[in-house]
Amino acid sequence: MKNFTIAGGEKTPFLTWYMEGLIDKFSAEGYKFCEETAEEIKIVFNVINQEKPRPYRRKAQATFVVSILETNEEPEEVFETAYPYLIRSLANHLIFIVHNGDTKDFYFITPEQGFYKLTYTGGEEKDFFHRTYKRLEPVATAQLVIDNHFADDLKDHLWNGNEITKKMYLSGKKLDEMNLLPAPFPLEKYLSERDMRQLKKLYGIGGLSYGNLSSRHDDQTFWMSASGVNKANMRVIGQDILYIKGFNSNKNAIEVSVPPKISPKRASVDAIEHWMIYKEHPDVGAIVHIHAWMDGIEATEINYPCGTIELAESVANLVRKAKDPARAVIGLKNHGLTITGRSLDDIFDRIEGQVIPQVPMA
Repeated sequence: MKNFTIAGGEKTPFLTWYMEGLIDKFSAEGYKFCEETAEEIKIVFNVINQEKPRPYRRKAQATFVVSILETNEEPEEVFETAYPYLIRSLANHLIFIVHNGDTKDFYFITPEQGFYKLTYTGGEEKDFFHRTYKRLEPVATAQLVIDNHFADDLKDHLWNGNEITKKMYLSGKKLDEMNLLPAPFPLEKYLSERDMRQLKKLYGIGGLSYGNLSSRHDDQTFWMSASGVNKANMRVIGQDILYIKGFNSNKNAIEVSVPPKISPKRASVDAIEHWMIYKEHPDVGAIVHIHAWMDGIEATEINYPCGTIELAESVANLVRKAKDPARAVIGLKNHGLTITGRSLDDIFDRIEGQVIPQVPMA
């Protein structure tokens, strides 16, 4: 259902104008504006303030929340100032509006640390809301694949891993040595216990970390780093490193095999993307995803969120078109890189000295 609503507290005259513009544009594009109490709302624009950035309480995982916050003073570091408000308001996206006299800067921020800007100087209202719509709508309607189905049926000879998982452990340390593992974001520092429970209930998230890696086990299965773990110290099978059996389309869930009597961590949200690539390209032996960049690469056109079918298909399509899919370097717009290789060693041999730590934003 294509519907949306406006939530949050008192609005300034400027935010009232902005909300009316969003309502007009989304309505013109076929969306239905609903009251906040409606069931199964697809998109929520939630106005927050700096003192108490109240989250919108979703009733369903598929509800996409865009928090909106305005300020009259541009911080020295916009991203560092704004990102915690994205987390505190439990949003999928944050629009951070900075008033600079007649100029209004709209910073768009994502959980994957995407960070880009649209500027409004007055007079081009129709074009401005069109650009805003084109940025948000494809992202907000993407389909998440983040559920896991765990089975404690991992073969006993794999309970402590194998040579593949040992190589993943060493590769995780290598990423750390290359300074390609940003510190996990401290959710607990910004969220109450209630908010943490809500986040875990909807998305199974207990922490945020960035980047992941995987390595093929056989024709059908692969090993992958778990979500929210320290990639520089992956030791425990079923918690740090997971055995991915496949994707269950009926349940819209990643199938994970773990040892018995273990409380498993969830698979990385990019598991669906890795599964697509391994399934299509038998010569791909490993995949690494990092929040960094390389010059001269093909990149996705839209910054779809991690864990969505749309992002996975966009990356898989570019891998398919690469000169050698087994050795591709694909850019994820405003996000980072997905790199395929015949092995993890093959990937690191190719990227060392070539990686740009800062992802260009567009």
